[in-house]
Amino acid sequence: MTWYFVDSGLRGGEYNMRCDERLARTLPPETGIVRVYGWNPPAISLGWNQRSEEIDERECRADGFDVVRRPTGGRAILHAEEVTYCVVMPAEGAGVLSTYHEISRSLLAGLHRLGVAASFEKSQPHFPTLYRSASSSVCFTSSARYEVQYRGKKLIGSAQRRFIGEGGKEVVLQHGSLLVGPAHRGIARFLRVEDEQQREWISRELNDRTTDLTAILGEAPMREHLVGCLKEGFEEAWDIRFLPSEPAVWMKSEQHS
Repeated sequence: MTWYFVDSGLRGGEYNMRCDERLARTLPPETGIVRVYGWNPPAISLGWNQRSEEIDERECRADGFDVVRRPTGGRAILHAEEVTYCVVMPAEGAGVLSTYHEISRSLLAGLHRLGVAASFEKSQPHFPTLYRSASSSVCFTSSARYEVQYRGKKLIGSAQRRFIGEGGKEVVLQHGSLLVGPAHRGIARFLRVEDEQQREWISRELNDRTTDLTAILGEAPMREHLVGCLKEGFEEAWDIRFLPSEPAVWMKSEQHS
């Protein structure tokens, strides 16, 4: 395997989602890519199969937020004070949960380097029941098995999908939001809900069930330091070394920005 690490900085929502999907669809054999990025302007992303009517898109755009659809599943996320990661790699017959576990193990190693003693979520919700609840429109009101948490509160929300890459082999695309600040909680005001009481309840759920690096560390970590810790975490957990140059597949994605 040849591994590349790419920090693409702050990008618009459409670019970020198109780039992640393109990387998955054009991944050469025996290649893996870890990409980190941010969002400018901030955006709300919807899961691939999520109904767009759950979000007040007009209100989002009036407040300066993009609205995009992810190429993966899951529920709505407000992307603002976060570092987003993307892993694209050959599936090699591994199942969804085992891949989640391996990626989360690397993320935990990076967070430990940052001084954050995060851990795995051990339980798995019953998703058909979960999606019938009032808070089901929002990703961060629940945790799935092997997602990353800190003292019982969700710190990273992730989603995964499989594609067919170059050479006809199955490719994993997994990306997720590492919360640096509390801005993600603001998504409640953009939800289409039955009444304001329900909106307030969702806000409390987000407050009670999530945390962020600023709350844990007492201050926001420098982005360069955080990204460096994440990179070293993957190298440590997977016993790999990233190549310093950007792969050709990444350059192809740049040309379609």
